[in-house]
Amino acid sequence: MSRDLWNPQTYHQFREERARPFHELISRIRLDNPNHVVDVGCGTGESTAQLAERWPDAVVRGFDSSEAMIAKARELHTSAEFEVLDLRLWRADRPVDVLVSNAVLHWVPEHPELLPAWVESLAPEGVLAFQVPGNFHEPSHTLIRGLCRTAWRHRLGDLAREDAPVLSPGGYLAVLADLGCEVDAWETTYVHVLRGEDAVVRWLSGTTLRPMLGRLEGEERTRFLADCARVLGEAYPARPYGTPFRFRRVFVVARRTSL
Repeated sequence: MSRDLWNPQTYHQFREERARPFHELISRIRLDNPNHVVDVGCGTGESTAQLAERWPDAVVRGFDSSEAMIAKARELHTSAEFEVLDLRLWRADRPVDVLVSNAVLHWVPEHPELLPAWVESLAPEGVLAFQVPGNFHEPSHTLIRGLCRTAWRHRLGDLAREDAPVLSPGGYLAVLADLGCEVDAWETTYVHVLRGEDAVVRWLSGTTLRPMLGRLEGEERTRFLADCARVLGEAYPARPYGTPFRFRRVFVVARRTSL
């Protein structure tokens, strides 16, 4: 699909909930004065700007494949450099002290194959830090895949992937330790309390549902979202205080210790 499907406003409906894992990730990076910091899949640049704030003397760069996201990043943030680039094509032009990727790699199923080159891009004692959603076997994902395979199979059946596109913490540890890294890998399951009507659908509209919504328009898109709201409303009933929403994430901080 040639269309840029990322919508900055949709993605940021739950900004605080989405930001929390990033803060927990970078809190585990133990570097005081990096020279070169890169944010892979930077979106609208909030995370990149926070990296620049933490390390004001560093050259901080962010890139993303979405032109809409990068346009917003350039509009909002002047403390970093931004460019439109597919992460599969990125190559470091100088050693990187901190390489960060926040909630991006699950969109690239072959991303474990990129890790050797990313570790190679690190300076001695440089750090690769990333987190990825690990929610692919939760109702939020299995029910959507079920809709794509049944009622919407003729339009969306090819999007109903069964394989989880991320590794376990132990899987990432094994890959990166074999590459000469000291690895801290863990997982956290959050229980977010989402406010408003059809809250889980609105959450997923900025991420998981993006490929489906990019294929549908008008009345067809409205019907699909209504189907999503029906099945997800049963799986995630709203409470007086909001809608509880379990969300698992996998975190990795790897320091390059051998050359």
